[in-house]
Amino acid sequence: MRRLPLAATGVAAALLLITGSTAPAGADPVNSISPDSIPVLTVGRFAPYSPEAKAVTHDPKLVPEGAGVVVAATHVRHGGTLVLLSVRGLVPQRTYGAHAHTKPCGPAPADSGPHYQDVLDPVQPSVDPKYANASNEIWLDFTTDRHGVGVSKTVVPWHFGERRAKSVVIHFERTKTHHGHAGTAGARLGCVNVNF
Repeated sequence: MRRLPLAATGVAAALLLITGSTAPAGADPVNSISPDSIPVLTVGRFAPYSPEAKAVTHDPKLVPEGAGVVVAATHVRHGGTLVLLSVRGLVPQRTYGAHAHTKPCGPAPADSGPHYQDVLDPVQPSVDPKYANASNEIWLDFTTDRHGVGVSKTVVPWHFGERRAKSVVIHFERTKTHHGHAGTAGARLGCVNVNF
């Protein structure tokens, strides 16, 4: 029996834990994971803010208390970073935006700071598609199924350096891509602390 690297085991376990299924169609995270990578794994349930909370809901109607969330991240071969997001117990058949942010979750939605960008936009808030895009930021938009389960993944062509994202934020709507609105996705509904 072939033994999976720790990173592969962590990513696979994360997906199985929250969804009861494997990776999204077309994904092959196990064979693309770098064998020397240390995985990041956050598993939690959304709750009102507290300093100990792993996941915070800012809008319990759209991100209900008790809904489950998993975020997994690891390096992939040839220099990229794979990030997986899985949720259970959200509003069924609804599209949400989701992105990595620069600060941890706080009591106010804005406490998680702006989107993490590999190459920083000198103009903030960043709405220029040259910087606010799915290659320079970590975008994890998803649509839930009829049971309120959603899974998304992205692979960005870089690794974190000294600067690191601190959270993943779930937003009201799908992420926009056009100039002047690039990267925007409406209100912040929930936040997950992630030690990228």
